[in-house]
Amino acid sequence: MSASFLLLALAQPAAALAAPPPFSVAPPVWNPTGDYVIMGQDEPGYRRWLAARPWRAGLVASFHRYLFSNQVALVVPTWQLLRTASDWAKCGADPFEVPPADEWPNVVRTLRYVRDYVVPAVGPVEPVSVYRNPILNQCAGGAAESVHQSMSAIDLVPLQPIERTALVTRLCAAHALSGPRYSVGLGFYTKLRFHVDSWKYRTWGRNDAGTLACGVDPVTPAPAVLTGARAAPQVPAAQPPHR
Repeated sequence: MSASFLLLALAQPAAALAAPPPFSVAPPVWNPTGDYVIMGQDEPGYRRWLAARPWRAGLVASFHRYLFSNQVALVVPTWQLLRTASDWAKCGADPFEVPPADEWPNVVRTLRYVRDYVVPAVGPVEPVSVYRNPILNQCAGGAAESVHQSMSAIDLVPLQPIERTALVTRLCAAHALSGPRYSVGLGFYTKLRFHVDSWKYRTWGRNDAGTLACGVDPVTPAPAVLTGARAAPQVPAAQPPHR
């Protein structure tokens, strides 16, 4: 065997390893609920909560039928509308709760606005906090007048990737045009969590530049401390509490 053949054979593995593939970084996973929904308030947690008390299934079914009869059952999954406060575990509360039936009309009005104006503006959304009974609302730091207690309010996050500036701009534009007709309150918090209710026309929260998210605020309400969400910085002022 010639020396040149041996040199060629020895060179083959080195040549194969000489040019490894370039290193690449995988893009971050889009997980808008990750900051607000902990284990126990996710879908497996809902199924465990439902199975823990036999009577819960009947209440959930009644609530779903009510939403269906009012043509809002398909706006978001019904089980997500039963999420309570994001701080439910710290308060020793249930992660889900079916509100009293006399509060159900309130969420129907809010869902109609979400269906007709929020989803067309920013795409599908997921509720991260809806009804909070008075005891849980107090423990979680909600305002005494919070309309989460009447199931008028829904805290949401977008399910499609979107920059916060675009989120604020699109939702504020829709609110300026259609919010008065629905008596909609629209609020923004840090990251992508936002609040919609059908109690009173108003806005609150700041954009990333630190100014009012929707420009001139109709009634300049101050934001409540929402469970699991840190409110955006506010200019100190004597303002009524957020509802």
